[in-house]
Amino acid sequence: MRETGAKRGLKKATLEEIELARTAPFHPSMFGNTLEDVMELQQERFPDRQLPWIIPVLSNKMVELRAHQTEGVFRVPGDIDEVNALKLIVDKFELSDQIRDPHIPGSLLKLWFRDLHDPLIPHHYYEECLYNCDSSANAVSVADSLPSLNRLVLMYIVRFLQGFSHPEVVQYTKMDVSNLAMVWAPNFLRCPSTDPLEIFENTRREMTFLRTLIDQWDTADVDGML
Repeated sequence: MRETGAKRGLKKATLEEIELARTAPFHPSMFGNTLEDVMELQQERFPDRQLPWIIPVLSNKMVELRAHQTEGVFRVPGDIDEVNALKLIVDKFELSDQIRDPHIPGSLLKLWFRDLHDPLIPHHYYEECLYNCDSSANAVSVADSLPSLNRLVLMYIVRFLQGFSHPEVVQYTKMDVSNLAMVWAPNFLRCPSTDPLEIFENTRREMTFLRTLIDQWDTADVDGML
């Protein structure tokens, strides 16, 4: 399978991007905001939703595009132009029916988490996550102690990732639980240090914490949740 996508990119801003920048002050983005801000943005459109609209929409789109049979899912980046185009559409609470590549919504889903104003797992939980990364019971306990919205969102996305960890899926994707944890942990946890050595040393424990959750966390509570 060819791993294309990340190498392309427009050197100049598109008309859509220029328009987005022009109207941004009047239409706040769901990217780069806090979880609470995103929920407030969608309150009028989706008053009954318990999760940010973008999460189930993009995850369901990936399933529709047979992401569970796609090699390198979450690892192979989607074409940057297509990801940016989808970002503009999604930011209007819409979804294109022209998407054919599951790497596109997959890349945008990771980008949304990575761009959150505050990390999904708040900074003051960081050391606790690393300290308890090797203990199933303790890691789950830390996850369960997160603020309610953060816990719900984390549980939902871990539930989604658990679906990719089954052997019958891994045979197609080549993305086992360790690989999933490797590409997703940086989107949930942000090392507060600027020391490159400390960041590097913490990476393994960040991955271990998420791998433990994927392996051990009972996420059935969010099954079918929107």
